Amino acid sequence: MINSKQMTTRRLTTTKILALMAALALVLTACGGSDSSSDTTSAAADFAPSTTVVDTAARGEGSSADESDANLGSGGVGNQAQTPIDTGRDIIFTAEVTVSVDDVTKASAQAMEIIGSFRGVLFGQRAVSEPEPTNILVFKVPPNRFQEALAALGEVGEIRNQTVSADDVTEAIVDLESRITTAEASVDRLRKLLEGAQNVKSITELEGQLLQRETALEQMRGQLRTMENQVSLATITITITQSVARPAIEVQPSAYLGFEDEGTSCPGDPNITVIEDETITFCLEIFNTGDTDLDDIDVRDAVIGKELTDFIVVFGDLDVPLEPGQSVVLATTLDVERTLRSQTRVTATPLNEDGTLLEGRSVANTSTATLVAEDPGGIPGFGEGLSESWKVLVNIIKLIILAIGAIIPFIWAIPLVWLLWRWRRDRLEKRTEARRQGRERARQAMPPPPAPTTSAAATSSSALPPEEEAAGGPKPPSKWDPPAGPPAMED
Repeated sequence: MINSKQMTTRRLTTTKILALMAALALVLTACGGSDSSSDTTSAAADFAPSTTVVDTAARGEGSSADESDANLGSGGVGNQAQTPIDTGRDIIFTAEVTVSVDDVTKASAQAMEIIGSFRGVLFGQRAVSEPEPTNILVFKVPPNRFQEALAALGEVGEIRNQTVSADDVTEAIVDLESRITTAEASVDRLRKLLEGAQNVKSITELEGQLLQRETALEQMRGQLRTMENQVSLATITITITQSVARPAIEVQPSAYLGFEDEGTSCPGDPNITVIEDETITFCLEIFNTGDTDLDDIDVRDAVIGKELTDFIVVFGDLDVPLEPGQSVVLATTLDVERTLRSQTRVTATPLNEDGTLLEGRSVANTSTATLVAEDPGGIPGFGEGLSESWKVLVNIIKLIILAIGAIIPFIWAIPLVWLLWRWRRDRLEKRTEARRQGRERARQAMPPPPAPTTSAAATSSSALPPEEEAAGGPKPPSKWDPPAGPPAMED
């Protein structure tokens, strides 16, 4: 006995097989529906050239297709494929165009008028004023008027860039429709099961599954509506910008050993290795990478100590403006004494269409090249030693000058420090003198010692130690004897 799950699986499989057969039938119909004189082509043949006449009457023009076969500005797609061939396929047509004009407001109004003549609508708009006036317009037009509208919009201004694409979504739509049919059947079954559920647990589980499948069903329906809307109306996004000069310059430094050919071998190697003090040819190739003529070209490199007057012109001419896409090659000699990394800065001034300088505008570019100087080795000679000594002496003089320059702003502090030192020394001398005088006065204020009496002298003499008596008198004081204290005061 087949359960409900197996029945559902079989129904899904049957539905997918039917959807696949329907899609295959559509493809075979599209491939075989052309007349006997045409070859079988792919979906890209929708953009093949057609002989349909442009509907110029809708724009108030009386010209034919030959008279209106104008390009979409410079570099734009020609007005050849007027109307896509209806093969029964679902194709999304999109185009993005950028044009530059003198008046953005006027050109925007002209673009809206052109789209209106093709029964198109303005779907979105965004305008900015910085860094330059720009208006971005999104139009929707019928797919059978897509190429005509695109060609007409190319006449608004000069094309800067353009992208046109056609996306065949027939299979995607068929797949979505099949999935939607299956999901609808699944939702219906869950609803019937929910109606017959008897307990709370079954009701809760069925409601959760029903919610998930209904959500998925609505998402697929939304995707299908979006695709159908994109198929029913082609999208053209046009960006209208102000026509302004976009000057740019680029420099490429290089070098090679020697200067015998006076720079004719330029350009050389951007990273070169030589022996110290060897002479090389330093090359500069300057390109005008913008859309404006450049004049007053200047070159400066503080690392190698070169400027424009030190170079010779190998290729090109600096006396005339450098046009867009052109270049000039310069060369100079350079003695590489040590390893360097050049910092070459090139500046120029752009010109107006009448040849006058653009006020307040300039372009610049800085590029680098590595010049490696290797030590030749061996014992240095007298000249090298003298040269290095001279360099050391020059560096010492520079340091002395630098120190003097650093001291000069503080020269006023020298007399101030000297005065402070003199004042402190005077104070110390005065303190020392005051202490000496105080000790002198204290010594003078002490009473004199009393004179010795005869009896005291006799007693003293009779009290001599035996060794002193034998020696005939008191022993003279020695430097090793402790100093005698002050005489005792009598009461």
